[in-house]
Amino acid sequence: MLELLDLRDRGERLEPTALEVDPTVAGTVRDILARVRAEGDAVLLELAERFDGVHLGSLVVSDEELAAAELDTPAELKNALDALIARLQDLHARQLPREWTDERDGVVFGEIVRPLRSVGCYVPGGRGVYPSSVCMTLVPAVVAGVETRVLCTPSQSDGSVPPAVLYAAAKAGATLVIKSGGAQAIAALTYGTGSVPRVDRIVGPGNAYVTEAKRQVSGLVGIDGLAGPSELTVVAGPDADPLHCAVDLVAQAEHDPDSITHLVTTDPSLVTRVDQAITAELATAGRREIVEAALTHARAIVVRDEEQAAVVVDDLAAEHLLLLLPDPRGFLDRIRNAGAIFLGPWTAVPFGDYGVASNHVLPTAATARFASGLRAADYVTVRSVVEMTAGAAARLAPETSTIARSEGFDGHARAMDVRA
Repeated sequence: MLELLDLRDRGERLEPTALEVDPTVAGTVRDILARVRAEGDAVLLELAERFDGVHLGSLVVSDEELAAAELDTPAELKNALDALIARLQDLHARQLPREWTDERDGVVFGEIVRPLRSVGCYVPGGRGVYPSSVCMTLVPAVVAGVETRVLCTPSQSDGSVPPAVLYAAAKAGATLVIKSGGAQAIAALTYGTGSVPRVDRIVGPGNAYVTEAKRQVSGLVGIDGLAGPSELTVVAGPDADPLHCAVDLVAQAEHDPDSITHLVTTDPSLVTRVDQAITAELATAGRREIVEAALTHARAIVVRDEEQAAVVVDDLAAEHLLLLLPDPRGFLDRIRNAGAIFLGPWTAVPFGDYGVASNHVLPTAATARFASGLRAADYVTVRSVVEMTAGAAARLAPETSTIARSEGFDGHARAMDVRA
């Protein structure tokens, strides 16, 4: 089941996964972006009919649809989503940067924090219904104080949006819900159309076309990152429960046939036991075909010791990292690259997917080397503010203008010197 890679007597480093641009996808997306920019809503409606098989009278979800969704969503699910939103509100309130100011020798300096005016939150459809992703992208926007919060998600074949998605959108704080998916939704959020306002930042994962669209519009609009297949690395000691390893690997594999999973251990016998546990889990797996497809490229990596395991973890820089070790916090001090880290046998990775204490929009494709998961801070800007007295300007101008002239910027130096 798991492809074995034995690194105990080898010193090579693992190559990180990288997102590759498919020229065909890129060309299709480029055409869609251009058409939406030129023709607006008409293209969104046309593509909804072509790709989703639905003729929409309006792209905008009505108040009546939102009210009906609240009635149609089961009470148990509503309670669970309400609790998820409350946890996310608490989490993201802790993440906002703080304003500050100080004074030094006549220079008053500091930083101010301002929320973005508008954000677009993308939530995919396709294989499933994802109200949790609605909450993950909208709640930090509300916490940050963003005024306009647009949710884009594809409709079903009957023109409706799943009730749980609409319930989550209303409760999490969407100011507008649009029935549109794919690259065309990203285009609408970037350029604006008759129904969709132009936004300052787009967040949320999607398929290859959504990811490519975000790549192409980045710079015209802010983006959270480029989402690749879901990833999990499990680092397990010899005494780890093979069932715990197996169920988390299977859980990650059920996301997508391209999901990337790794088991890292010093014990080759654990690999055999985990393989057996995975086989047993597959017998009752609800998405068996998807899981089996994903596990065809899953790997078990055997290492000499925890030091080599830490190197492997940092090379993989996985979206999710599960540490099933005797001292997971001690191992935590050795590593730096992972989107979200889960410690110990009771912290199943899916707890993070459903917001126990983290956001599930995380860096993939080894971008955890330089990127973080979605945070409230991603919905604000931080600006430097400086005010100087005449005395401070006179005191600092000689040295700062010296640097300016050394760089060939006489105009810069002049602007400072006249204040000396």
